[in-house]
Amino acid sequence: MSATRFNGWVGHDSTATQGNLKWETFSPKTFQDDDIEMNILYCGICGSDVMLLETAFGDNSNYPIVPGHEIVGQVTQVGQLVSNIKVGDYVGVGAESDSCLECDFCIAGRKQYCRQGHRPSCCSTFLRGSSKGEKTCGGFADTWRGPHQFAVKIPAKLDLAEAAPMFCGGVTVFSPLKQFGAGTTAKRVGIAGVGGLGHFAILFAKAMGADVTAISHSAHKKPDAEAMGATHFIETGTDPAAACAEHKQTLDLIICTTNGPEPPINEYLSLLAPGGHLVLVGIPEGGLPNINAFTLIAGNVHLGGSVIGDPTDIAEMLEFAAEKGIKPWIKKYKMSDVNEAIPDMKAGKAHYRFVLVNEHNGGKM
Repeated sequence: MSATRFNGWVGHDSTATQGNLKWETFSPKTFQDDDIEMNILYCGICGSDVMLLETAFGDNSNYPIVPGHEIVGQVTQVGQLVSNIKVGDYVGVGAESDSCLECDFCIAGRKQYCRQGHRPSCCSTFLRGSSKGEKTCGGFADTWRGPHQFAVKIPAKLDLAEAAPMFCGGVTVFSPLKQFGAGTTAKRVGIAGVGGLGHFAILFAKAMGADVTAISHSAHKKPDAEAMGATHFIETGTDPAAACAEHKQTLDLIICTTNGPEPPINEYLSLLAPGGHLVLVGIPEGGLPNINAFTLIAGNVHLGGSVIGDPTDIAEMLEFAAEKGIKPWIKKYKMSDVNEAIPDMKAGKAHYRFVLVNEHNGGKM
């Protein structure tokens, strides 16, 4: 019989990021025939976990919250409708854990754009069956339960702890890099922001065969960017227009990962050759600056965005990472030390991803 209570770290209000997560029991979703259950071994900490805990996505009724959406574990139970995953398999779940599975986007392998709305793996609700309306709960816990359609097997060549942050941070940049032809139609790729997402973007773009330019407001991350695979570096500094003018129309694709306020979007656009794309995956604080329409028109450049990726994208990314030997830069914390890890994440100490290790279930520090 399936358990009716799980154990995990729970945030009750916006002070959770100040070391106030509480280890408590919580109610998982009702187990359905298409569900799996796993013992959690590792869970990445994403910047959006901090945002979620502090804001509850703008709705106080979403508290209490069990955060974590870069979840890796070993399967302990499968529903009778599950045939592609078995007990004992190592799988991961990313930032989405349900969708309608019936709309044209879901059928086309773009579940993250489901017409009934994106369903985050924590602080949201399930859409289907007997668990419709029940709350999604994340990976800062001992156990995860949810639809098998959103769980992806992990290639044997990948380290499980290193795979964890790929389930959100990795696929968030892998998806647009693939979509916009990094290394093929887009030979010259710029990565704006050398942080958690940006470091993944540099690693993947380089492995795809692109000539990579890292773009940052200061030069202190240049050595790291070069070690990750960047061959060029643009320091925007206090005068982004002057810095970018020296590199006008030299890039085919830019992935903008920064969440900082007032990013120099118009200046980034000037770096694009005709037909180039600037794709936002970070969410700038305070929104975007005014975009000069003439920049778009005269330059024949395009501004857009992208969000996470479908489980099929995650599977492709994991196989690619295993084939190319891609290893993210991670620091491990014991699951029991989450109230140290979250404040460190908030303070910008991640270089470049944090991963919680559930030693109780067999995770390895």
